[in-house]
Amino acid sequence: MPDVQVAGHRLEVRLHPPRDAGGPSIVFLHEGLGSARQWREFPARLAATTGCGILAYSRWGYGASDARPRPWPPDFLEHEAADVLPALLDATGITRPVLFGHSDGGTIALMYAAAFPDRVRGVVSEAAHVMLEELSIQGITRARHRFLHGDLRTRLRSQHGDHVEDTVLGWTENWLRPEFRNWDIRDRLRAIRCPVLIVQGHDDDFGTLAQVEAIAAHVGGPHESLVLDGCGHIPHRERPRDVLETAARFIQRLR
Repeated sequence: MPDVQVAGHRLEVRLHPPRDAGGPSIVFLHEGLGSARQWREFPARLAATTGCGILAYSRWGYGASDARPRPWPPDFLEHEAADVLPALLDATGITRPVLFGHSDGGTIALMYAAAFPDRVRGVVSEAAHVMLEELSIQGITRARHRFLHGDLRTRLRSQHGDHVEDTVLGWTENWLRPEFRNWDIRDRLRAIRCPVLIVQGHDDDFGTLAQVEAIAAHVGGPHESLVLDGCGHIPHRERPRDVLETAARFIQRLR
């Protein structure tokens, strides 16, 4: 993966052009403890099905991107959507992409589409959160405990290297701040005009179906939902065929 300097930091990116010159690209935005590599083969499979280009990157503090020392600022998601992602798209020459975001990445995708409604073709929002639920707090608390006292540190070190502690604790510390209990971006979703595909596992242990209902009720453009029974927080890995086929149809209609 090449590196790109964006907003003063080196970011790990995976970039492939579309099959046809001038065709659209899909930008993959990873989860709160993920990276560009966390997507595995899914971006390549979706690109092969749709003919789109792909851009997957690790945010600052993740994967092989520059380390991000703690503490992280409370507006880390806002900064990503409003500043880093626009700069990265400019640096890579990608215009009007389809944003495919998972968990925190889905939230960033929705924030970007609300802030720049004319600069996005469509959004696939997978396990995104637009308000903070008690279930989310419990899931983040469990992840922090597994990192400090269980096997999660070893599992994530292969992905984030020597800065794994800053990554995991920087992320969990922010979401568990008392002032984050009222975090809510539902009102801003009205500004989204592009089509949105909402994907959620019925058994997601970080968010309930209230997230799907909230996104559907508040986005300003057309939307559709895919709720998968027997599926948890990572639909594209747990139910790859369903997510791939539905996302491919959605993206083809955008073209």
